[in-house]
Amino acid sequence: MPITVRRLDPGLPVPEYAHPGDAGADLYAAVDVHLEPGERATVPTGLAIALPEGYAAFVHPRSGLAARHGVTVVNAPGTVDAGYRGEIRVTLLNTDTNTPVKLARGDRIAQMVIQRVERAEFVEADELPDSVRGAGGFGSTGGHTAQR
Repeated sequence: MPITVRRLDPGLPVPEYAHPGDAGADLYAAVDVHLEPGERATVPTGLAIALPEGYAAFVHPRSGLAARHGVTVVNAPGTVDAGYRGEIRVTLLNTDTNTPVKLARGDRIAQMVIQRVERAEFVEADELPDSVRGAGGFGSTGGHTAQR
């Protein structure tokens, strides 16, 4: 599916998939970034896109940055709506409590997944139909052995 891309920074590549079958296309930092432990920064990507109606782009953390360096996307996944035409910016957070992280201009900082989305019609009701789960919330299905 073609996505129209505007490079706001001609020195950076357009999003690309690292491997065949990858869901996420890499986004690149347009500036150098230094994140102290616990610090966050909103990083420009030098990129704007035009998505067709019925689609959205979701910006996810890169697993390598998260696993090796503790860097994640604060509002993961970040949502780029079809009508947005501004620069895609990624808010990164260094979750490591001891080690700062340096990212250079041109480093891959996040991945963008393009997905079809439905527009819902919300219908108010006094009651909801029953389900197997019901109103069970956080932790209601078990699956952990944490003890206090």
